[in-house]
Amino acid sequence: MSREGEMVYIPDDSDFSSFRDQCESLEGWHCRYNKAGVTVWSQGQEESCTVQKIKTRISCKDVPAETLYDVLHDTRYRKKWDSNMIETYDIGRLTVNADVGYYSWKCPSPLKNRDFVTLRSWLPLGNDYMIINYSVKHPKYPPRKDFVRAVSLQTGYLIKANGAGACILYYLTQVDPRGSLPKWVVNRVSQFVAPKAMKKIYKAGLKYPEWKRKHDPGYKPWVYPEQNTLPSVSLAELSVQHADSLENIDETGLSEDHLSTSDHEA
Repeated sequence: MSREGEMVYIPDDSDFSSFRDQCESLEGWHCRYNKAGVTVWSQGQEESCTVQKIKTRISCKDVPAETLYDVLHDTRYRKKWDSNMIETYDIGRLTVNADVGYYSWKCPSPLKNRDFVTLRSWLPLGNDYMIINYSVKHPKYPPRKDFVRAVSLQTGYLIKANGAGACILYYLTQVDPRGSLPKWVVNRVSQFVAPKAMKKIYKAGLKYPEWKRKHDPGYKPWVYPEQNTLPSVSLAELSVQHADSLENIDETGLSEDHLSTSDHEA
């Protein structure tokens, strides 16, 4: 997503508009899954293509758009519903609607676990909301020996209000996992992992209001920036995370037969 791939920048209105268009357009997308209110599309059909764009859509009844927006921002609540997450935390703030954060997640064994450092930005637009990110390098958070540092070229959410008290959630991601993955992994993401993840977010949205009432209900720094106590980060401290500067491991030989059963919660 970074312009010309060199300078770190904070997304502007044109970036958010482009992201919304990608979410809502069907042109160039191939439907890979469509069941029980969840649809998954992909771009990039080459056999060797692991850096696919994946787009997922789910209709969320009984969850207002603003509630789902809170769910996706609230790192304390994420620990309750995201069972694939190992760790997440905010590193620092750039502006009232942009920050830098860390996220690591469990990959199904025998694959290695992955992590990201990303610049995240968000934009409320009336009853609709967007959150987008891309990978950056921060000098204090270099790649770790126990993870493969993956690269988000562009990842984000579009939450669209759908009548009173309901919404439609789009999730679009283009990630370089920094590993030559077997084709079954790429297929599994669109057929199994992405739909499960969307259903988890929907369920998290249903349970969030009750949880939030008991956990600092007035604290929402993504809505009230004056509550944000994160240290300031300068854009000058950051650089674009290029995939070719990171370790690239070959996992193509790994068999699906050895997939760990723990992933069935994915």
